[in-house]
Amino acid sequence: MAYDEDLANRIRELVAAESGVAEQRMFGGLAFLIDGNMSVAASGQGGLLVRADPAEAAALVDDPHVTPMVMGGREMRGWLNVTLDAVRSDEALRTWVTRGVAFARTLPAKAKRL
Repeated sequence: MAYDEDLANRIRELVAAESGVAEQRMFGGLAFLIDGNMSVAASGQGGLLVRADPAEAAALVDDPHVTPMVMGGREMRGWLNVTLDAVRSDEALRTWVTRGVAFARTLPAKAKRL
């Protein structure tokens, strides 16, 4: 499954004013990086992939539309899958994108690859 182009465009609009934003294909989707750290992505499996503070992630998965990201059979702490139904409204998407961007900003910037 390819990522949702409409969702990617909606995310792009929300992060356009942020500094240090780059787009990169990751996890079969399109990720939006902040200073080299993934913040959110239009997932190749559908919906949104959000990077969140691992200390807050457990509370966020109480929502029926949010699950931990699993890669290679292993749960990835602080990485969340958010269903498309949960981000249909612009306000809901803004909430998740803001959360991902804010957490990415807490991480040290990664050096740019040449």
